[in-house]
Amino acid sequence: MRTSPSDRANRAPLHGRWRRVGSAGAATVALVLAGFGTAVHADAAAGTTSSKVTWTRACAVPSKAGEMACKALRVTGGLTAFQKAQAKAKGVTPKAADASTPSGYGPSDLQSAYGLTSAAASNGSGKTIAIVDAYNDPNAESDLAKYRSYYGLPACTTANGCFKKVSQTGSTTSLPSSDAGWSEEISLDLDMASAICPLCNILLVEAKSPTMANLGTAVNEAVTLGAKYISNSYGGSESSSDSTYDSSYFNHPGVAITVSAGDSGYGAEYPAASRYVTSVGGTALSKSSSSARGWTETVWKTNSTEGTGSGCSAYDTKPSWQTDTGCSKRTISDVAAVADPATGVSVYDSYGVTAGWYTFGGTSASSPIIASVYALAGTPSSGSYPAKFPYNAAGTSALNDVTSGNNGTCSPTYLCTAQSGYDGPTGWGTPEGVTAFTG
Repeated sequence: MRTSPSDRANRAPLHGRWRRVGSAGAATVALVLAGFGTAVHADAAAGTTSSKVTWTRACAVPSKAGEMACKALRVTGGLTAFQKAQAKAKGVTPKAADASTPSGYGPSDLQSAYGLTSAAASNGSGKTIAIVDAYNDPNAESDLAKYRSYYGLPACTTANGCFKKVSQTGSTTSLPSSDAGWSEEISLDLDMASAICPLCNILLVEAKSPTMANLGTAVNEAVTLGAKYISNSYGGSESSSDSTYDSSYFNHPGVAITVSAGDSGYGAEYPAASRYVTSVGGTALSKSSSSARGWTETVWKTNSTEGTGSGCSAYDTKPSWQTDTGCSKRTISDVAAVADPATGVSVYDSYGVTAGWYTFGGTSASSPIIASVYALAGTPSSGSYPAKFPYNAAGTSALNDVTSGNNGTCSPTYLCTAQSGYDGPTGWGTPEGVTAFTG
């Protein structure tokens, strides 16, 4: 059942709970249920001009085992880092966002933050980034056109061969049923691919439902259609079936497959735990006049159940290139990018909400960013596992080492706390150009 934007802002599924957001002084009522994921940061009333940022989950909590949840978080109130920085630059008082103008980071911000300006301007032509999500977004192409036009990016349409939308079987006409929440996820993913690699083609593969079987089938279809860079902004609880899923859906040598690490703080999710994928953690990204880079990043954490995922897989074998000793099996994450909704990205969306501009966060943002960096870096060699590439560049200037913040409490502490070198929440760090993502 689709809900109105106002209803979804006031009653949103949160990490297996229902949280009601009222006035800043109102009590929060939570009913503990089974589930996972992130939704509303209730420090202030949604829609106020408070500096505290509020948000809601785009997708519903899964109702049964084997289902996945998308990791998109839509900001509903407060002032984002982008809004505050813009107001400071103009010498005016920050104002609450509305749908008429962007209120999050755009392509030039993200390219600057990750050292991609020259690569984004010249690389990516002829390469295809695949976005795998569940359900159909009927407005995907038109919303993408709005985003790209606003930011002066080249048109990416079905007509010019840049954009293609298919079902998990490859059909362009027999598409899944539409879903407002997953459509928000799709808009976020398409816009981030555009922001990082404006010259890349984009293939949207829509699974008929958010089960691992259907999403995995969509991953296989993306590979069949020739995509070498595939982003997956969803996740769920680990299970004993994961090794089977690994071999059935994610073991694609020569293809860079990225997966969101999760939005529920410390703890492992699948398919981020797959040994064949690049698991992508999340950061809070802020402009900094005191940094030579011009930006600073910390681990994204709002509270103990809201922040980037990380941790030890219970089932997945540790890949040979991962040598940390705190996990006997696969460790999450490998790398990271911006995910904090308070330092979120601009997205244009029109299905299920008032058509216009929204700010999004979650590791749903970081996964397509990293997939697109792989695309800028060049086609992975045949037989390679691109998840290994950042490990080859570990400790070099090709990555921004994130050394502050945590996403929970754990032992050993590097699994949930940033440190110099490798750590769970941000892996080896965030991109500084494309070198760390080249085979």
